[in-house]
Amino acid sequence: MNIPIQGQLAVILQRLQPILTAIEHAGGHALIVGGAVRDYLFGHDLQDVDIEVYGLSAEQITRVLSDFGRVYAVGRSFGVLKFRFADGEELDFAMPRRENKTGAGHRGFMVEPDPHMTPREAAMRRDFTWNAMALTLSGELLDFFYGAEDLQAGVIRHVSDAFAEDPLRVLRAMQFAARFDMHLAPETAILCRSLRSEAATLSIERIWGEWHKWALKGQRPSAGLRVLYETGWIAVFPELQALVGCLQNAKYHPEGDVWIHTQFVCDAAAQIAIRENLGEQERMVLLFSALCHDLGKPCTTGPDAEGRMRSPGHAKAGVPLVQSFLQRIGAPKQIIAQVERLVHRHMAHLRLQITEAAVRRLAVQLKPATIRMWAHVLEADYSGRPPFPPGKPGTPVVEMAEQLGVVDGPPKPLLLGRHLLEAGVATGPGIGALLDQAYEAQIDGNILTTDEALIWVLQHVDKDGGIGE
Repeated sequence: MNIPIQGQLAVILQRLQPILTAIEHAGGHALIVGGAVRDYLFGHDLQDVDIEVYGLSAEQITRVLSDFGRVYAVGRSFGVLKFRFADGEELDFAMPRRENKTGAGHRGFMVEPDPHMTPREAAMRRDFTWNAMALTLSGELLDFFYGAEDLQAGVIRHVSDAFAEDPLRVLRAMQFAARFDMHLAPETAILCRSLRSEAATLSIERIWGEWHKWALKGQRPSAGLRVLYETGWIAVFPELQALVGCLQNAKYHPEGDVWIHTQFVCDAAAQIAIRENLGEQERMVLLFSALCHDLGKPCTTGPDAEGRMRSPGHAKAGVPLVQSFLQRIGAPKQIIAQVERLVHRHMAHLRLQITEAAVRRLAVQLKPATIRMWAHVLEADYSGRPPFPPGKPGTPVVEMAEQLGVVDGPPKPLLLGRHLLEAGVATGPGIGALLDQAYEAQIDGNILTTDEALIWVLQHVDKDGGIGE
C-alpha cells in the first residue's frame, strides 16, 4: 500500500533526491528501512534514517556517495557506510546482508553483504515485524510480516525463528515495550523464555545499551518490566526477581506486592521526568532510583507482633543491592553513586525535623545526588500506590532547601586550607579533621562567614598547627 510522504521525512527525501537518483542511474535502488519507517508510522520524530541499497556493491555505493559528501566505511565488512553532508548531517547507507549463526550469543554470526537479496529476504533477518518494514521513495510500504497491524495493536512479535539466534533481542523487546507501551505476542514470549540460558553470553556494554534506552526513552517503564517477568528473564536480575511476591502492609500499599509497587513507581517517575523536562543524566538517575528504591525490602520484610508486614531498615539494606544490580547491567559509576544515595535516604522525610541545619545536612548526605532529585524520587514512590492519589511529600524540604540555596547540592565550605595558610596556621596533624569539624559547625548554622570559621579554628589549634585540647 502507498502512504503519504510528508513532514520531516519529506524534507529528508528532498535533500537525498540527487543521491538516490544517482544510485538508480548506477543500477541500484534504495529503500528506507528499520526504525525510521516504524517511527514515521508512529508519528514520532525521526532520529536515524537508514537507507538500504540493492543491486550495488559497497565499492559502487561508495563511488556514488563520494560525489555528494564524505563516506566512512564504519562497517564495510557488514556492508554499512556512513555518509556525511558538508554541514555535518550523517546518514547510514547499507547493503542487505545474510547472517549465519556460528556460535553462542549476539556476536556469534558470520555476516556477508549480498546486494542481490530481495527486500523480503533482507527483512527476515530483522527482529520484530514493525522493524522489518521498508518504504520506497515513492511512498509504497513494504510490509511483508504485517508490522503495521502489530504497531497499531501495540504488539511485539518476532519476524521469524532467526530471532532466537540473538538473545540480546529479549532485552530489545524490554526497552521497546517501555518506549511504546507494548506487550509481547504469546509466541514471542515463549521463544524469549527459551533463550534465557544464553543471557550469560551477552556483553555488559550491550546489556547497558538496552537498559539505558529503557530509562531514557521509556514512556511506560512498567511495560518493559513485564516483558522481563513474562519471559523469565527477570531471573537474570535476582535483585528484581526478589521483589516478586514480597508482601507489603496493605494499609499503606493497597496496590499489591513490592514488584507491583515498583512498576507503578517507575511509571510515575517517567511522567515526572517528562513534566520536569529532565536532562538525560537526571532522568536516568530518577528511573533507576525508582526501580531500585525498595530492593532492600525482601531481606527485611516480616510480620510484626500484630501480623502486619513491616520492612525496618530496608532503605539502608538496599544500598549494596543497588550497587550489585547496577554494576551487573553496566551502569556508569556516577549514576550508581547518585542512585545509592537516593535509595538510602528515600525514607528520610518520615523522621526529618525540617530545620535549616537538618535540611543542610540532608543535602550533604545526598551528595552527589541532590534534594531536588530526592524529592522527585519521593513523589514517584508516593504516587505508586493506587488507588491512593499522587503526592509530593518532599515539598516542605524543597522549599526550605531553595531558601538556603542547597536544593541542587550541599553548601560549599566557608573555610579552606588556603585560609589557614594565609592566617599563618602551620600545617600539622589534625588540620584536615579540624576543617571537617568547621564544616560541621557551618552545617549546624553555628558559623555563618569565613571570618567566623577562621576564628573558630584558631581557637582550636595550638601554635604548632595541631588540635588544641
